[in-house]
Amino acid sequence: MIEGGIEGLSHITLITRDLARMSAIIEGALGGREIYSSGDDTFSLSREKFFDVGGLWIAVMEGESLATRTYNHVAFKIPASAIEDYRQRIEALGLEFRESRPRVEGEGHSLYFYDDDNHLFELHTGTLEERLERYRQGRNP
Repeated sequence: MIEGGIEGLSHITLITRDLARMSAIIEGALGGREIYSSGDDTFSLSREKFFDVGGLWIAVMEGESLATRTYNHVAFKIPASAIEDYRQRIEALGLEFRESRPRVEGEGHSLYFYDDDNHLFELHTGTLEERLERYRQGRNP
């Protein structure tokens, strides 16, 4: 056993070929706030920016896009009342939606969308406890 253990999520790093475009997506679609930009003064592997998205540290760095799209994704919690507002934000940025997976009633609703670098994001209205409670009820509650 490790003394102390994991304390929580530190940050998420996403690689992008276009920092300005990714900034527009994080600020416009996710409501993030830029808190740092390296400019040409890099301390890491390449130019980078840091954002606060709902209290989470999201780092974006210049580099090659993902070669393919997968279901690997980052999911952010949103209130159910805001889902249409987020849909409009994503549409305004011209981003591509991915069809939601089949769901049972009561596990929340999601918007999935890809950025220009093939990252998949999910905006989800449910919680882990709500999903587990729904799954305990079985297929036909």
